[in-house]
Amino acid sequence: MLEKLASVALPTPHLRLKHCRHGVMLYDARDKHVGASLDRYGEFSELEATLFTGLINPGMLVLEIGSNIGAHTVHLAKLVGEKGGVVAFEAQRVMFQFLCANLALNGIENTDAKCLAVGAAPGEIVVPGVDYLSDNDSGGTPLGSGDGDVVEMIAIDNLMLPACHMIKIDVAGMEKQVLDGARQTITRFRPYLYVKNDRPNQHAELIATLLDLEYRVWWHLPWLFNPGNLAGDSMNLFPGAVSFNLICLPREAAPEEIEGGVEVKSASEPHPLEP
Repeated sequence: MLEKLASVALPTPHLRLKHCRHGVMLYDARDKHVGASLDRYGEFSELEATLFTGLINPGMLVLEIGSNIGAHTVHLAKLVGEKGGVVAFEAQRVMFQFLCANLALNGIENTDAKCLAVGAAPGEIVVPGVDYLSDNDSGGTPLGSGDGDVVEMIAIDNLMLPACHMIKIDVAGMEKQVLDGARQTITRFRPYLYVKNDRPNQHAELIATLLDLEYRVWWHLPWLFNPGNLAGDSMNLFPGAVSFNLICLPREAAPEEIEGGVEVKSASEPHPLEP
């Protein structure tokens, strides 16, 4: 049984199949963040996943914009349960194939995976090719430039969703565009927002957009390395590396403080990466 195997060697040497913390995962061991972490620790960015456990309840509808291979998608799908759902977007064709494989391997039936980009308005966008025959960073691929696949782009507001409880956005610098295309949805449903913010040159506009939507915003800076990882491995592959994320809660429902969180109250406040 897979549960009894640390990993399974596949015909393509860099591909691995492994029983990880949140389920069986197929991944590329040469991916320097997601794949390397799953390969060594049996989990990826578990300190983010722990936060989701505290935010998400059964029955919720969650949007994940930028699902990559589904390292968090499987966990999100299990959290919302049979009566909830996840809509998972991944514009990179090969990563989308991994995503679908990982949903199937774990028997996930409540998730709608879409090979689409998400932006401010419907259209098309170029998804640059990634050299999957060498070391790569699939999670850091920016869209819209270079050669690659031309992929359909949608805006969240055009989905006409019946509900929306949380939106997780990690799209290599297009976070503001996603929010701009989801304003009606956000105004109507007031979901939790969990937004990547790792590009200092885009920080001010992103914060201004969130504040304009009447959200309170806190930094969430989880270490990529989890000392309590599933493998019990004390070797840190990512020394000093954190994810620059924002926890965003509707102003009318937000608590006074979030434990350990530093609130961002103005778009003029500097990004932590700025000198």
